[in-house]
Amino acid sequence: MPHAIRILEHGGPEVLCWEEVAVGNPGPGEARVRNTAVGLNFIDTYQRSGLYPMPLPLTLGSEGAGVIEALGPKVKGFKVGDRVAYAGPIGAYADVLLRPADKLVKIPAGVSEQTAAAMMLKGMTAWYLLRRTYKVKKGDTILVHAAAGGVGQILCQWGKHLGATVIGTVGSDAKAPIAKKAGCKHVIVAEREVVSKRVREITKGKGVPVVYDGTGKETFMDSLDCLAPLGMMASYGNASGAVPPVNIGILAQKGSLFLTRPTLGTYTATRPDLEAAARDLFAVVKKGAVRIAINQTYPLRDAAQAHRDLEGRKTTGSTVLLP
Repeated sequence: MPHAIRILEHGGPEVLCWEEVAVGNPGPGEARVRNTAVGLNFIDTYQRSGLYPMPLPLTLGSEGAGVIEALGPKVKGFKVGDRVAYAGPIGAYADVLLRPADKLVKIPAGVSEQTAAAMMLKGMTAWYLLRRTYKVKKGDTILVHAAAGGVGQILCQWGKHLGATVIGTVGSDAKAPIAKKAGCKHVIVAEREVVSKRVREITKGKGVPVVYDGTGKETFMDSLDCLAPLGMMASYGNASGAVPPVNIGILAQKGSLFLTRPTLGTYTATRPDLEAAARDLFAVVKKGAVRIAINQTYPLRDAAQAHRDLEGRKTTGSTVLLP
């Protein structure tokens, strides 16, 4: 019988339980997928802890990859045996699961299932941030927080590929070489440098047109001070905690700034948008412009330890859970 990681109450990693689950036949518009790899993301910890409250009981996990075992009625474009990947809906921490077929994408030849599982949510997040939230162009200088992390490394590589000069922040000296390898021309070690001061030095006082901030509470106010007038603050995550309430008058005072709190779900809500995101992501990965660094793997049943390591800032790049 298949297993899944389930939670019955919000809390720390200890609430993650390995349980047997029943998986039925797919209904109309559904596919049954046997996972071969599951991606780990910070949003999983938010949903587990209750920062993002979810109905319980709950199976966590926002991205994964595997093979289609069965198809329900009215499913077109897929067949049994297809290798597929997905980023949502929630429920990926499982051996076998039912997925809406319109949320699946085929994995092209030359991309492994582990790579696909590690990059769908993080890679498509980088896609919308770089190509839609603020459309990066050649000659831009951009700031990426947590440049050694999973989304950060993809943002840095892709930003460099687009012709931008990338400034990256990291939490320690040990992570600086990772950010450099990912394409950062300048690396700022946040534990011993004031980020906005260094950004102003690097840009000769101008600031940057966009800041990509998945860190949240610790970096938010200083990130605003990194921006040039009319700059865009893209606050897409809360790794250090939720951003407290903000007086929007600050945006006027600091240069008529733009502030957005985007989500992948909005940017890939339609099938054409999802296909465009996946197509562009697979293309840059296949050509080698973006390399997905899977630096940790854990058995799926050990998801609790993976959460501890992620929240303890002990991981770099992407982490994959193996059913």
